[in-house]
Amino acid sequence: MSPRAGINLSTILQASLSLIAEEGHDNLTLGKLAKALNIKTPSLYNHIANLADLRQHLAIYGLQQLYKVMAEAAIGQSGERAILSLSFAYVNFARQSPGLYEAISRVSNHDDPELKTHQEAVVQIVAKSMDAYSINKDTKIHLVRGLRSLLHGFTSIEQQQGFQLDLDANTSLTVMIQTFINGFSNIK
Repeated sequence: MSPRAGINLSTILQASLSLIAEEGHDNLTLGKLAKALNIKTPSLYNHIANLADLRQHLAIYGLQQLYKVMAEAAIGQSGERAILSLSFAYVNFARQSPGLYEAISRVSNHDDPELKTHQEAVVQIVAKSMDAYSINKDTKIHLVRGLRSLLHGFTSIEQQQGFQLDLDANTSLTVMIQTFINGFSNIK
């Protein structure tokens, strides 16, 4: 069976993202996706193997988009400015594309070489932002993990409307990241 004209992996991913935005990541099914695309479910198998494969494609696409916004934010920046810019790019990505952000952490195959390539690209752009500091390679990776943990935690709390006090969340984010960066001086 040949693929239907106009249906390709890109249109499938976009329709999936629309469904995720409307119904949540856990409610994405191939049946709902086929209905949204006005095709029969078996037609999807011309482009994807199964739901897990679709989720994998969404994760890879999400990482590509996250890298893109982080790379744009880092242009011409170094040190604290670069780390702050990358951090805000990360959080704003999650704010603007919550379904795609969730897809990044809902990987079905962690051993996928393409996925690993895109994960590594995100790690490297953050590690490069730390080049202004005298930090060895292994410690940089620990710091990248720490920063990701801070940003993911912040994003998760914000998505659950956890910041109810009458204080600006962006100011809280700035204070958190600056405090994290200030800790670099304590690293031996």
